[in-house]
Amino acid sequence: MPGIASAPLGRVLAAAALSLALFSATAHAFSQNGPTSVAPLAKRLSDAVVNIATSQRVKGPAGVPLPKVPKGAPFEDFFDDFFNKRGGVPNSDRRISSLGSGFVIDGKEGLIVTNNHVIEGAEEIEINFHDGSKLKVDKVIGRDPKSDLALLKVTPKKPLVDVKFGPSEQLEVGDWVLAIGNPFGLGGSVSLGIISAKSRDINSGPYDDYLQTDAAINKGNSGGPLFNMDGEVIGVNTAIISPTGGSIGIGFAVPSDTVASVVDQLKQFGQVRRGWLGVKIQTVTDDIAETLGIPENSGALISAVTPGSPASNAGLQAGDVILKFDGKDVNSMRGLPRVVAQAPIGKAVDVELLRKNERKTLPVTVGRLEDEDDDATPSSVTNDSKPVPGAAIIGLKLSALTSELRKKYGLDDKVKGVVVEAVDPQSAAMQKGIKPGDVIVEVAQEAISEPGDVAKSVEKVRKSGRKAVLLRLEDGKGDLRFVAVPLS
Repeated sequence: MPGIASAPLGRVLAAAALSLALFSATAHAFSQNGPTSVAPLAKRLSDAVVNIATSQRVKGPAGVPLPKVPKGAPFEDFFDDFFNKRGGVPNSDRRISSLGSGFVIDGKEGLIVTNNHVIEGAEEIEINFHDGSKLKVDKVIGRDPKSDLALLKVTPKKPLVDVKFGPSEQLEVGDWVLAIGNPFGLGGSVSLGIISAKSRDINSGPYDDYLQTDAAINKGNSGGPLFNMDGEVIGVNTAIISPTGGSIGIGFAVPSDTVASVVDQLKQFGQVRRGWLGVKIQTVTDDIAETLGIPENSGALISAVTPGSPASNAGLQAGDVILKFDGKDVNSMRGLPRVVAQAPIGKAVDVELLRKNERKTLPVTVGRLEDEDDDATPSSVTNDSKPVPGAAIIGLKLSALTSELRKKYGLDDKVKGVVVEAVDPQSAAMQKGIKPGDVIVEVAQEAISEPGDVAKSVEKVRKSGRKAVLLRLEDGKGDLRFVAVPLS
């Protein structure tokens, strides 16, 4: 054909042979690494997966809500007469039911794992097995709302088929996984997919660390197991993202390493006992990282230390950036609560941190968490500032603390520093959420007591070539936080 150069026959045959070889190698690799059929695996595991039916009695009108007719409508009298006098249904107790999934982890003892939200508020819980048999739950051994897990006990007439936990930490993105559960009441449903991502934070709780999968998960799959290709449970299916209510290929499972730890504590204590450090933390943003001279999202920045806490006793300070806890890297602010919570209470661990550009390692004895507000981000702030005439220090009008200003802003007598009286609405300080009533406690990790101290410290930072100055602020509620304010 015109415009197409012909090639020697030998070269064409060689290219065809190479293409065939590449196709054969690819097909061989897929047949070796991808499951050609999961039927044997599904058949082996299905008997250990259960449907969970719950029921509870609630107050309210039964059935479909009654129609509402606008005032003056042609049929208003008819509807009032029909529903209120003849067919009206008074408010009364009624029983509602729901379905979820679970799996047996101890066939002799009759122990079953599911999600906490599947059985929350239930008065009766019935377990439906794959063979059609049913058992009532004798006892809820323990529940943990923070990880959304629960451990149930039944009394089996004969040993039940059970499954074991596998190591979720060893999973790689792209590994094959199998989900079995009870979507929309369709018991024993099997779906296949891969691990799409790890360590997902979906803002459902303080310890989010989900596996993401594209295996189909729908309403009713909650509490069901996610298996690896060895038939081990590597996750508990818990949540989906879905604008339609059905699976769109974005599902989340609690990793088995977390599940196994929680279940073990529920067995022993009936509750989960989490480790406690005693610090308020915040994210190391890019501007804060620049002021500290470290990479963005490196560790967790301590904004406050609880007096008498394990952190306080070990010598941790506000401004320290925790990089490692008990040998585990802390790559983000949300990573610290997870590793601390999983640490055994009373265990002495090493905490590696960065303090004023110097690395230190301090031994800390882990305490027991009692207050869920610990190891959390400081409270959010609002911007309600007014224009600041003549403000000279990074857009802030500052004053030394007096008894009148303490009363005006609700500041405790123990608070030390310089109070912000106004914020320039066009300033970087406004964009960073600084507001009147905030007290600047430190500038560039140095304590200050007069507005002149702030000016001197800011100028010192400017001359050092830094693009931002790091302020430590305290508000009327006693919440402490770090803010990096750009100098340009």
